[in-house]
Amino acid sequence: MKVLIVKTSSMGDVIHTFPAVEDARLVRPDVSFDWCVEEAFAGIVTLHPAIDRIHTVAIRRWRKALLDGGTWREAAALRRTLRECRYDLVIDAQGLLKSALVARQAGAPIAGFDRSSAREPSATLFYDVTYAVPRDLHAIERTRRLFGLALGYRPDLSRLDSGIVPPPGNLAGIAGKIAFLLHGTSREDKKWPVQDWIETARLLVEREMTPFTTWSNEREKAAAEAIANAVPSTIVVPKSPLADIAAIIGRSTLVVGADTGLTHLASAFGLPTVAVFLATEPGLTGPRGPYASTLLAAPGERVTPAEVVGEAERLLELGRTSTGRD
Repeated sequence: MKVLIVKTSSMGDVIHTFPAVEDARLVRPDVSFDWCVEEAFAGIVTLHPAIDRIHTVAIRRWRKALLDGGTWREAAALRRTLRECRYDLVIDAQGLLKSALVARQAGAPIAGFDRSSAREPSATLFYDVTYAVPRDLHAIERTRRLFGLALGYRPDLSRLDSGIVPPPGNLAGIAGKIAFLLHGTSREDKKWPVQDWIETARLLVEREMTPFTTWSNEREKAAAEAIANAVPSTIVVPKSPLADIAAIIGRSTLVVGADTGLTHLASAFGLPTVAVFLATEPGLTGPRGPYASTLLAAPGERVTPAEVVGEAERLLELGRTSTGRD
């Protein structure tokens, strides 16, 4: 059976789909999977060994040039390629109108959430078969249940395995205990103050860890440099391909992150991960993993560096106890 997964964005949503793929890989070895994803996140999809072929869309870019001939040629080429693959089933794991329209291009039966379950009920107009999955479940569990219903099995929700491992990358010169600080995020109200990141870096250095951080735009670069200037042992990784950053995160002892896709990646790798949520509710979309924890700011309150480092120490000790390592 040949199945196309449609989950185009965002990075966190893509990562939340991996446990469903891993369930299916173990229970339905007769099924092969391809994936259609936004071009910026194709490198993330490559991390799962069960994905054979990756098709990329550029909806974000196409929207800015709807009248451009190149946009229509790219969309037409995607449609031809998807139809040539002759899929037996498409699973739209996103439940949006845009993802349903992409799924339609494959010319195969489409399975997805029903009207009461989909994020945009209008998407269900394009589905051939729909399934009810409660909306008050975490995104990971919702997707695992959808895959199980579409492919005829019941996922074992008592276990959670993303099935991914960090890419090899170029780790020359990277040694010791690394604490990767993921301060960058898409919204200003999600950002922890730079001074709190600086204090966290100081506390981690006191615990013989080397802070690492990186950036993807000029504002994030300024924040990263401010942390490094205040705590000189901090290593600032230049703006780099996603695979290179993922490799360093995978080598880390600890990850502290804002509500951002790379924080979800760290938890999916099974790393001790402390997520700091300031403006979003982690209950349905927060990081999940064996050593992942989310600190949520109460209304009118703040999450302090001491709280973050205290939680990090708890997770590190939990990891040592579970693995028997010193």
